Amino acid sequence: MATGAANIQSLNARQLTLTALRLIQRRGVYADVALNQVLQPSTDKETHQVSASDRRLTTELVYGITRRQRTLDSIILQFTRKPNAKLNPDLRSILQIGIYQICFLAQVPASAAVNTSVDLAKHNKLAGLAGFVNGVLRAVAIAQAEQSLWQNLPDLGSKYSFPDWLISLWLEEFGAIETEQLCDWFNQSPHIDLRVNCLVANTDMVLTAFADAGIAATALVNIPNAVRLEQGSGEISQLPGFKEGWWTVQDASAQLAALLLDPQPDDVVIDACAAPGGKTTHLAELMGDRGKIYALDRSANRLKRLKENCDRLQLKSIETLVGDSREFPQFCDRADRVLLDVPCSGLGTLHRHADARWRQTAEEPYKLAQLQIEILEQTAQWVKWGGVLVYCTCTLHPAENEAVIGQFLSTHPDWQLATPQPPSPLTNFLTPENWIRVLPHQQNMDGFFMAKLQHL
Repeated sequence: MATGAANIQSLNARQLTLTALRLIQRRGVYADVALNQVLQPSTDKETHQVSASDRRLTTELVYGITRRQRTLDSIILQFTRKPNAKLNPDLRSILQIGIYQICFLAQVPASAAVNTSVDLAKHNKLAGLAGFVNGVLRAVAIAQAEQSLWQNLPDLGSKYSFPDWLISLWLEEFGAIETEQLCDWFNQSPHIDLRVNCLVANTDMVLTAFADAGIAATALVNIPNAVRLEQGSGEISQLPGFKEGWWTVQDASAQLAALLLDPQPDDVVIDACAAPGGKTTHLAELMGDRGKIYALDRSANRLKRLKENCDRLQLKSIETLVGDSREFPQFCDRADRVLLDVPCSGLGTLHRHADARWRQTAEEPYKLAQLQIEILEQTAQWVKWGGVLVYCTCTLHPAENEAVIGQFLSTHPDWQLATPQPPSPLTNFLTPENWIRVLPHQQNMDGFFMAKLQHL
C-alpha cells in the first residue's frame, strides 16, 4: 500500500470515524468507549499518531452521527429509496459521515464532504459503489443548499433524531414549541462547567489563570463559584489550576444540589449515592472542610475516583463507604443533612451521552422510580428531627421526579417541602410547587430536578 493510502487508513478523521461507527452500530459499544479505542495512540508512531485536528473532527463526527442517526437514516432513505437494513453497513456509515458534514458542519465545504466520502468508499472495498455515494451526497448537498432537505422529514423524531416515545413524553409535558427547543438544545455539543474550590482559590484567580493561558472562560452570574469554558479548551488535566485543586469539573445545574442542601460547618452529612463525588466535594467546600461527610456508593472503583478528587482538592472531612444505600441501619437518626442523588434515566443530560437516547426505553423510568422510592424511604430514616434531605435527579421524567416526591409526602406527614429564600440564587429555579426544576433550553444547563424535604 502506498504511503498516502496508509495515512488515510490510519490518520484520516473520517476513516477513524468509520472504524468507531463499526464498533457502535454493529457491536453495541458505547460511543465514548469506541471513540477512546480509535483515538488511542499506537506504538507505530509513523502511521498511527492521531493529529490534534483529526482528533477534534473524529470526536465531533462520532458523537454527532450517533446523536443524529435517526435524522441521517431518514435522509438516506429519501435519496436511496432503500431501507437502511438493506444497505451495506459500511455504505450506510459512509453516507452518514458525508451527510452529517453537509448538514451540520458549516466549516466543511459540501464538496469536501462529498469527495472525502467517495475516497472513503474506495479505501474500504466499496469502489464499485463510489459513484453511488457521489450521486447521493451531491443530491443531498443540493437539497440542503436549496433549503428543501428538511421538508420531507415526517415528524420531530426524524427531524431532531429522538425516539418517538421520548418526543411524545415531552410534547405532553412541554408542548410543541418547547419540545422543539429542547430537542435542538440536546443536539448541541456539551459545554464544560467548572466549580471553583473556594477553600484554595477564588473565581478571579481562576479566570485570570485561564486568560493568561489564552483560554476563554466566563463566570456564571447566577451560580457562585461557577465558571464556563468554551469548546475545545484542551485536555482537562492540563488546564491551569487543575493540579493545584483550584477547581473541579461539574455542570452548573449539578452545583445547585449542594447549595440547596446548604450544609453548615460541623454538620454530619451523608451523600447517599456519592460517586464520582462532584456533589460530595462541593458539600465539603461549603462546610469549610469541617464536620463529617459520609460518602456512600455501591461501586468501589467509583469511590476510588472520589478519593482521588478529595486528595487533589485537599479535602479531609469525607469518609467513603461501599454499599447499597438501602442498607446502613447504623445511620438511623444520625444525619443533620442527607443528599440523595438517585440513579435515574439521565434524560436531562442526553447531550453529554450521545447514545443514551437510543439505549433508554419508555418503561425504564418507571422501573427506576420504584428503586428511587425505596432509597428515599430508607435514607429519610437517617435524618434527625429538624434535619433536611435533598432529593435530586438529572432527568426530566415526571415519574422519577414529581411523582416520587408526591408519593413520599403523601405517606409521610412528618415531612414537608422546604424552600430556599432570597437572596439565594436557587430562587431563580423555583417552581410554583416549591421544588427546583432546571430546563436545559431555558437555562442553558443540564436538566435537573431537586426537592428539599425537612423532617418535622
